[in-house]
Amino acid sequence: MTYDHPMTRPVRHALPRVLVILALSVASAVALGYPIDAYEETGIGRLEGYRLASEGKITGNWLPSGAKLGRDQIRLRLTDQPDFEIPPADAELTRAIVDLLGESARHTSVSVLDLSDPQAPVYAEHNGRALRNPGSVGKIMLVTALLQALADLHPDDIEARKRLLRETQVTADAFIRHDDHDVPIWRPEINRIVRRPLREGDVANLWTYLDWTLSASSNAAASTVMKQLMLIRHFGADYPVSADDELTLFRDMPYKERSALLLDSLLSPLERNGLDPDQLRQGAFFTYEGKRRVGGTTSTSTVRELARLLVHMEKGELVDAWSSRELKRLLYMTQRRIRYAASPALSDAALYFKSGSLYKCDRTLDPNCGKYEGNVYNLMNSVAIVESPAGEPRMFYLVALTSNVVGKNSAVEHQTFATRLHRLLKARQSVPASP
Repeated sequence: MTYDHPMTRPVRHALPRVLVILALSVASAVALGYPIDAYEETGIGRLEGYRLASEGKITGNWLPSGAKLGRDQIRLRLTDQPDFEIPPADAELTRAIVDLLGESARHTSVSVLDLSDPQAPVYAEHNGRALRNPGSVGKIMLVTALLQALADLHPDDIEARKRLLRETQVTADAFIRHDDHDVPIWRPEINRIVRRPLREGDVANLWTYLDWTLSASSNAAASTVMKQLMLIRHFGADYPVSADDELTLFRDMPYKERSALLLDSLLSPLERNGLDPDQLRQGAFFTYEGKRRVGGTTSTSTVRELARLLVHMEKGELVDAWSSRELKRLLYMTQRRIRYAASPALSDAALYFKSGSLYKCDRTLDPNCGKYEGNVYNLMNSVAIVESPAGEPRMFYLVALTSNVVGKNSAVEHQTFATRLHRLLKARQSVPASP
């Protein structure tokens, strides 16, 4: 057996001489988030590298036109509609979207909420309640829980939350084992961004770890953030704490209590924010070592509940208005676009995006089975907010898409669907409304 992801461990399989490939989200292609003018505010070092490159002062890091918004241009678009709820599914639009999916429709779930005309929102849904593992999309739920923990510490003091994010220095430790996702590290002494996996001993502020979690989709960073979430929930106002205090939690606290703390830290924020943990949850660490040290539960999602999360964010009601906007900033893409987001039809759009994949190949069934083409299972998940064109959008819509179409390149499938959906919604704008 061989594995293309070092965090995986040998899997027992009934068939002899089976080559199993497991992939937990993207490893080689990285989709980076956060507006590039926010280095001074956040301390996220790689933003400075992208800013300098965009000004032509250093080479590399080309940005598409939709990726150049400043931090103050990232805004929530439903804050003036506190009573907004997702409307019933529109049969015509739903049929049109199912037609776009073609033969893949049976194994695909999608929710689309078109808010381009705020007075006449249109919703489409197909297999909206099908449960699938969210993969790296679950990192959105993790960051939501972290933002909730900060809000609980400082409910009336946004500056205190910012200080914790900017000034708390976090050191990568054994919880990062094992992950090969590269993260972007700004090296000002050589005016370069270096991309490599996190190593034990790497130090960055908490804001940077949130950025690496959502932008680079680093499992190591996400497990480090999950560890910090547990520390905040356990120690409260005493956070950040010493290494000795960390040991009292992760070594001395009984295993069952640690697991209970993790699940409460991850799941109670979803319930408090009006979401259903039975339909949307991240239930465990993203690394083998994290799972070994702290027990969790299964992770699951539906496109309907993912769409509801995005709506709560746009209303400013995901934790609170500041946290909602901060999450949207963290999801804003400012580098190479991948999978769904790679659609050329979206090049002028501001994209707020997260994806995740999980696939498995049995080479005795197909020796050519490869990346994102699993023939045992082939999960691909995408959530996206599209504002086109960036800055002054005439199109504004939310998409949640999950699929398990075996034997096809799911990254290409999602990109193709993104192109077709954008064209469909654009064409609908030009059709006069029926009298």
